[in-house]
Amino acid sequence: MHPRLILSVPVLFLAALALAPVLHAQEPVEAIRMVDRLVAEPASLVLQRGETAHLQVRALDAEGGELDVPIRVTGPRQALQVRGSEIRALAVGEHTVTAVLVVPPDAAMEPLRIEVPVVVEWPPVTELHIEVEGDRLFEGTVRRHRAQALHPDGSHRPGARAQWRSSDPDVARVDEFGNVSALGVGSVTISAEFGGAAAEVRHEVEPFPARALELEVHAEGVVTGDVVHLRARALDERGQEIQGLPVTWGFNWDAGGRDIVAPGATADIRDGSFVAQVPGEYTIFAGSGPLTSRLTFEVEDRDVVHDVSLLGQGRVSREHTSDFWIWEGADGRDWALTGTWGADGWAYLWDVTDPGSMVKTDSVQVDARTVNDVKTSPDGRYATLTREGASDRRNGLVLLDLSDPGRLSIASVVEEGLTGGVHNAFPTDDYVYALSGGDKYLIIDVSDLSAPRTVGEVQHDDCRIHDVWVHDGLAYSAQWGCGLLVYDVGNGGWGGSPEAPVFVSQIETPGGRTHAVFPYYQEDTGIFYVYLGDEIIGRSGMAWGGQPEGPYQPGDDQEMVPEQTAGYIHIIDFSDPEAPRKVARYHVPEYGSHNIWVEDDVLYQAYYEGGLRVVDVAGELRGNLADQGREMAVFKPFDPYGFIRNAPMVWSAMPFKGRIYMSDHNSGLWSVELQPRDAPPVS
Repeated sequence: MHPRLILSVPVLFLAALALAPVLHAQEPVEAIRMVDRLVAEPASLVLQRGETAHLQVRALDAEGGELDVPIRVTGPRQALQVRGSEIRALAVGEHTVTAVLVVPPDAAMEPLRIEVPVVVEWPPVTELHIEVEGDRLFEGTVRRHRAQALHPDGSHRPGARAQWRSSDPDVARVDEFGNVSALGVGSVTISAEFGGAAAEVRHEVEPFPARALELEVHAEGVVTGDVVHLRARALDERGQEIQGLPVTWGFNWDAGGRDIVAPGATADIRDGSFVAQVPGEYTIFAGSGPLTSRLTFEVEDRDVVHDVSLLGQGRVSREHTSDFWIWEGADGRDWALTGTWGADGWAYLWDVTDPGSMVKTDSVQVDARTVNDVKTSPDGRYATLTREGASDRRNGLVLLDLSDPGRLSIASVVEEGLTGGVHNAFPTDDYVYALSGGDKYLIIDVSDLSAPRTVGEVQHDDCRIHDVWVHDGLAYSAQWGCGLLVYDVGNGGWGGSPEAPVFVSQIETPGGRTHAVFPYYQEDTGIFYVYLGDEIIGRSGMAWGGQPEGPYQPGDDQEMVPEQTAGYIHIIDFSDPEAPRKVARYHVPEYGSHNIWVEDDVLYQAYYEGGLRVVDVAGELRGNLADQGREMAVFKPFDPYGFIRNAPMVWSAMPFKGRIYMSDHNSGLWSVELQPRDAPPVS
């Protein structure tokens, strides 16, 4: 989804909200001019999160009669879901729904508007569960207890801070965070209360059984970003290992004679693993009860930075560029397809065999405001164009026949079921997975390009969808507040097929802005990762919030101001499809992430105004990759002749035949190349 679509709150048209007499279709302007006021019933709403209410907005004339005129109703996207006359509460707080009379340009009047206050409250807490790290409690040790507060629908109350108590503080004490310190042998009950719900857990505190603690660390040839696995062995007086003892981890850092100024927290240590962010000498500490152990090892710099050489640009300066795709054609030449945003439905075909001289060979115009997404099938047989903002509102998917290299030919258009706008699509050799109105995706059989037919669909609850990617018969979809959803669409492990998809699993990401997805199997480790990207347009609440409003506004139609974004990449270990877990992230402050590509253990990340980011993602991943020296290269496509001048806004990036191609929203198609590490500087 493009930034400017998000800068505006989501829009839905409430066609014929009024049930009053219907005016003749040939008199829309006259009817609009008769509107004296808008009224909302009810005038305000108080909802619990997850609850839905009906809101009717009516247009009245001076005598109180109802008029059948178009009214636009909007609400803050992350707080309220507005669908027709239904308002669904998504986020706790005080919000506003705005209703505006839609006025055509020739009406010569200001549009009327009203605001409806909406207060969203938390549902009551009906259950409290206590989770304990480990199942045994030993004298002299500490166990963390966490209380989870549940609403009637089973959802969790975030940030619930329970009140903790111990039945016998001489046996065990508990602090305000749920840390239970065992002081003596005996029975004790730990209880928690929150929001009127209560729970408790009983412990038998055992004598501390260990006499020694040994630390095992395999840490040879470690560089920053490597995951080092830690193991502490608690031994009894006979040297036998004791299972189940809690271990507390810590570390200390020394520059080891290096000329480094680093913060105190230069590494990440948790769950028995350690990742260094800067080189130096690290001492690992392990503690359990009265026992401690320590071990020191050295971490070197990852040292993966490459120089970047610019190969060429296919400039697009009269409109915004959206997505692109590159492939080798049947003639052996290299071709790229680019879309446009807000540019009357144009898409361009480029010969990029010589990236230093990209040549536009053909174009196609479809009925759309935006061709947001373009892709080609793996076999190069066809391409997909997604349509948004069609004049007849039917939108839909365009299939292009690529059998004639260098030319674009429309094979067919799919509109049925796709009238709400198609933001993204994913083509395989025989099927296309096409998003429909942000609600679902259709599965379309395109074995015959001239006669595509829909054979299946996936619509998961009320989850909004933005992207879908199919790998090994599993469809991975990025679905905003619902996070990542996975369906079997032909893998067979869960009995699914394109005609009958089967749900596999779901994982939510912090922030609820899951926008892009890319699945990737890492051969060296055997870990299957899924990369999930945020999209956040605007930087509200951050120190750099973007160009401020004020009496001096430098942006106009001739000189537009670049947009500002936020958000980052969440990295999910999906090795167990039914128990995915977030393990790492790639986060560069002051910029926002967009489309993702991973190949040969390298992440090619389009990071909007942060440019192209090339990141080493080899090995097991933990922590923030941007802090670990994993960035290999950064390229920002500044173009003084761009649609917005000298304003990098990289939409997508893709490696191809040893080069890196990218589409920039403000300046078109670019190609760069990483220089070998031992190459002489380019003059």
